[in-house]
Amino acid sequence: MTALLEVTDLARTYEVRRGTWPFGKVAALHAVDGVSFELQAGRTLGLVGESGCGKTTTAKLVLGLVPVTGGQVRIAGETLPAAGTLPWRALRRRMQMVYQDPLGALDRRLSVGRQVMEPLAIHGVAGTPAEHREKALAMMDAVGLAPHHFDRFPHELSGGQRQRIVIAMALLPQPELIIADEPTTALDVTIQAQVLRLLHREVKRRQVSVLFTTHDLGTAWEICDRVVVMYAGQEVEAAPTPAFFAHPRHPYTSKLLESLPRADGVAEDIPGEIPNLIAPPSGCRFHPRCDFATSECATTRPPPDGIAHLVRCYHPLEKLA
Repeated sequence: MTALLEVTDLARTYEVRRGTWPFGKVAALHAVDGVSFELQAGRTLGLVGESGCGKTTTAKLVLGLVPVTGGQVRIAGETLPAAGTLPWRALRRRMQMVYQDPLGALDRRLSVGRQVMEPLAIHGVAGTPAEHREKALAMMDAVGLAPHHFDRFPHELSGGQRQRIVIAMALLPQPELIIADEPTTALDVTIQAQVLRLLHREVKRRQVSVLFTTHDLGTAWEICDRVVVMYAGQEVEAAPTPAFFAHPRHPYTSKLLESLPRADGVAEDIPGEIPNLIAPPSGCRFHPRCDFATSECATTRPPPDGIAHLVRCYHPLEKLA
């Protein structure tokens, strides 16, 4: 199967000032550091991990919203052009984003209908204003919104309705890839389920590929075909979703699954602290918190082991069984 999205050794470093200005020193914060994965056409790939692991930064790098410090992003075999250039603008119709906060993603001064139609005008989709309106109304109907919502303003809608509008805006230009950055975080539980079912149904019906970032492993189980686990700016494991949940290979993945809430109330916290990305640990970044770490783990980053079920670990769990 052809890979629509190829990410190779992706990196993003930020300069941060430590100490009081103007006497503080500038340091490098390694938000994303050597991330690699592939997303097949028509599939949904989940990026999962604790807050601060680099999921959102990776998503923005893939879309070109943040400049790449190192590595490469390829869409359908073509290297992602520099943001703001004409080739990048042409490519943006094929890549759309669904943000965490729908109200922040919408313009409160413009009606919902005008904003749903806006991507058609921005990307130069042929058609008269009446035809664009008809397409927008059809898409709004597909995501469960009524015609009378067309003339409403964002503040007049509920959180779930606003997120449906954002999904409609992303789907209307008929993209090949959607980046969904924790799109249900701001919604209550029942509305989360509705929006996830809607998104899953529409992307499958339209054969759109999705890069889905989430800290909720239950969500990853529901909608993702494959899962990539990130820790401290790096990927540590990648597997088909059933194998990821049934047979985790990396100690961090195992701890992550053990920390999930359970019906009996028993859940284990991951010991230790998330590392400082200004001065991250050498070798495997999880080794200071790992029960199986050896001196080898602290020296160099583990190479990838496996293909379908990939892990970066010198002591993967199946070898310890």
